[in-house]
Amino acid sequence: MTSPAPASISIATWNIHKGFSQFNRRMVVHELRDRLRALSPDIMFMQEVQGLHLGHAEQHADWPLQPQYEFLAQDTWTHSAYGRNMVYDHGHHGNAILSRFPILHQHNQDVTQLRFEKRGLLHCALDVSSRFPGLGAPLHCVCVHLSLFGRSRRRQMEALSARIEEVVPPHAPLLIAGDFNDWRNAAHDVLATRLGLTEVFTTSGARPSRSFPAALPLFRLDRIYLRGLDVAGTALHSGSPWSKISDHAALSAQLIAAS
Repeated sequence: MTSPAPASISIATWNIHKGFSQFNRRMVVHELRDRLRALSPDIMFMQEVQGLHLGHAEQHADWPLQPQYEFLAQDTWTHSAYGRNMVYDHGHHGNAILSRFPILHQHNQDVTQLRFEKRGLLHCALDVSSRFPGLGAPLHCVCVHLSLFGRSRRRQMEALSARIEEVVPPHAPLLIAGDFNDWRNAAHDVLATRLGLTEVFTTSGARPSRSFPAALPLFRLDRIYLRGLDVAGTALHSGSPWSKISDHAALSAQLIAAS
């Protein structure tokens, strides 16, 4: 008799470029929603999510009336969280997490190092007991978008590590995903050594996946790190049609309870 497949959770991360294609040629938020629904992860980590933009609403007749994270979550993800990072006169953008699981609490931590480059860490605790009843603790998820500059990234990684050590129990399951802007893989030393995390693409002995630019990825900017769960599969979503929507490729992974 064949054993049933183990329960799993699907996750993905994507820098959605505020709903515009590369070089801001086209507004693609409707195509973006179609892609996300086709990918259909249980937990979606997103960066550069437009919470409000009065100018786009005036210029595009089909610009959604809701904040992007609500528009994208509609009819598919029942729970969502948004962390406002960059605020300007006509709107704001930041990170978001969409989830099929209840969000127990959320916190957006400001880790800005440079005045012109606002950054934040969106931390949510999810109740995934319906899928993993034996997990014994909430699943902590952190959506990140780090600086373009190495010194700022190092300080942001320090702030991230300090928060995790302060509020997340050492043996609690943890996911950290997003746009690290870390082409030299410096994050590994902090996240692997200090927090005991593993990047999902490296579990098979490979390096983190290239994810930028989406048409022909050359740089390893986007990552998914985890602890307390095992990786059943990974995928890079690059080339057409993904590259027609954002300059970043999307990454996804299938996760199972740790053996």
